[in-house]
Amino acid sequence: MKASVLHKFCTPPIFEEIDDPVCGPNSVVIELKACGVCRSDHHAWSGNDHDVKLPHIMGHELAGIIVETGSDIKKFSIGDPVTVPFILGCGLCSDCQTGNSTICDRQETIGFTIRGGFAQFVEICFADFNLVRLPISLGFETAAAMGCRVTTAYRALTDRASLLPGEWLAIYGCGGVGTSAIMIAKALGAKVIGIDINSLALKKAKEVGADIVLDPTKFKNIWQEVRELTKGGVDVSLDALGIEDTFQNSLRSLRKLGRHIQIGMPTSNSTIVSLPLLELVYSRQLKIIGTRGMAASRFSTLMTMINDGSINIDGLITRKLKLSQVPEAILQFGQKSESGITIINNFSM
Repeated sequence: MKASVLHKFCTPPIFEEIDDPVCGPNSVVIELKACGVCRSDHHAWSGNDHDVKLPHIMGHELAGIIVETGSDIKKFSIGDPVTVPFILGCGLCSDCQTGNSTICDRQETIGFTIRGGFAQFVEICFADFNLVRLPISLGFETAAAMGCRVTTAYRALTDRASLLPGEWLAIYGCGGVGTSAIMIAKALGAKVIGIDINSLALKKAKEVGADIVLDPTKFKNIWQEVRELTKGGVDVSLDALGIEDTFQNSLRSLRKLGRHIQIGMPTSNSTIVSLPLLELVYSRQLKIIGTRGMAASRFSTLMTMINDGSINIDGLITRKLKLSQVPEAILQFGQKSESGITIINNFSM
């Protein structure tokens, strides 16, 4: 099969022919029809995710058709159109059985601990537990765009932050996950402030429904501006980037009893940050909440929102590329947020 293979960190993946995956007894093999390119792929590419062992195939926002099933698979068949969460739970432990497969101790992560979707075919383990069958109404590109960013944003705002209608939400970083969060928050009836230094990202944030957009470089302290605009601070603030500046500004933007959601993966110098424990967390009684991925069991509710038009995932897709163009897609990420979602939809070139 053709694949985009990373042989050395921080260098372009190579478009080459490699062996097809071998299907295990509890696995399926999927022929890829679409795969998103995410900031987390950039973390893998740059060596910031220590789960990645070279040579490696990245890509974790995927959708396609089952072409082979293992001997133990009972719920899915060849020809089924499917997508899958990037965190694969074992399906057997107490965490998985209670709907918390994203913290499964036996988890595999597509495109990080195992081969991902920047290839013509991919093996998915624990398939009966993790696969999500796609309805006819949901296309492969939409499902891939839904992938990591939209599902993670959905769980962050609903299951983790319990965002309510009428509440204020600040989003630091209006790339793929940030704009996804804006769309979902508006569908939930919240008021949203989008914050980014990238003018294209701010334009996209406004297009998908942000009530206010702000460039933090135009203010001495962006968190003070947020507090003034919302008369005391936002109810929920989301760090979609994962660096020290966005973490601190997100935390300081909150009103008393506010909830900070850490959705951006911290890397390099931002894995350890200073925490104003007395001034903010203790005195203002704030919550700091981590979130990562979403279990397969929660996909149906999100897909209902897409099908009934509450959110328009296709509106987030800004580029469609060939498999050989993965290096170009990866290099769009840096400290700035990307604008929209890039999809790989041609796996033969």
